[in-house]
Amino acid sequence: MSVLTPLLLRGLTGPARRLLVPRAQVHSKPPREQLGTMDITIGLTSCFLCFLLPAGWVLSHLENYKKRE
Repeated sequence: MSVLTPLLLRGLTGPARRLLVPRAQVHSKPPREQLGTMDITIGLTSCFLCFLLPAGWVLSHLENYKKRE
């Protein structure tokens, strides 16, 4: 690397440091209805079934996938 490389890189990244990123003005209201225990149970169970069950299946059968037939 030459001696000028840090100066060139600083020149390229300098304008990007001065850019202002607009912040979103998000405001929320309280929920209209409180979630019940059954709603939360159904939601967590469906998340478990959709995400963790397929990953567990693949990990438990990993040796079968490694074999070449």
